[in-house]
Amino acid sequence: MAKLYFHYSTMNAGKSTLLLQASYNYRERGMETLLLIASLDDRAGNGVIGSRIGIEAEATCFGPSEDLFALVQSDRRVLSCVFVDEAQFLSADQVWQLARVADDLGIPVMAYGLRVDFRGELFPGSAALLALADDLREVRTICHCGRKATMVIRRGPDGRALTDGDQVLVGGNETYVSLCRRHWREAVGAT
Repeated sequence: MAKLYFHYSTMNAGKSTLLLQASYNYRERGMETLLLIASLDDRAGNGVIGSRIGIEAEATCFGPSEDLFALVQSDRRVLSCVFVDEAQFLSADQVWQLARVADDLGIPVMAYGLRVDFRGELFPGSAALLALADDLREVRTICHCGRKATMVIRRGPDGRALTDGDQVLVGGNETYVSLCRRHWREAVGAT
C-alpha cells in the first residue's frame, strides 16, 4: 500500500539532495517519478529542484491553490513515486490531496520540507503533514556546538537573529542558520 511520507528538518540538512537521490534511484530502475516544487522557491531557477552540493533536476511548479491530486492524476505517465520539495509551503488542502494520491491512486508521495520557521512555529504545510503522513522521517543536521539542530534563525542585514517578520522569506545560507534549541533561544533572546 502506498504511503505519504514527510522527511523534515531544518535548513541545510540535505533534504533536496536526498529527494534527488531517491528520484534518481527510481529512474535508474526504469520507473517514472514526478517532482514538484513550490513556485515561490526559484533559488535554483524556476521549476528546478537544486541542492547545495550542485545537483539539480527539473520539476513541476505548484502554486498555493493548485489541486495536486488532479495534477498527478492528469500525468499520462505510469508514476512510481511523487516527490515534493519545500513541502512546508503546501496548504492543508494540498496535503490532503497528496494523501489521496497515496490512498486512491496507489502512488507513494515523498514530501521534504522544514518543520518550523525562524520563530519556532510550524508552517501550515508541515503541521498538516505531521498530522496526516503515514511515515515521519527526521533528516538530521547539527548546530555549531555539535548537538542536533532542530531550529533555525533568520539573520538580518547586521547578522543578528530576527524575531519577527513574514513567515516565508526564501533564502539560503546567507539568510538562515540551523541551531540546537539552546543556541536558538540564546540567539533570539528567549528565556
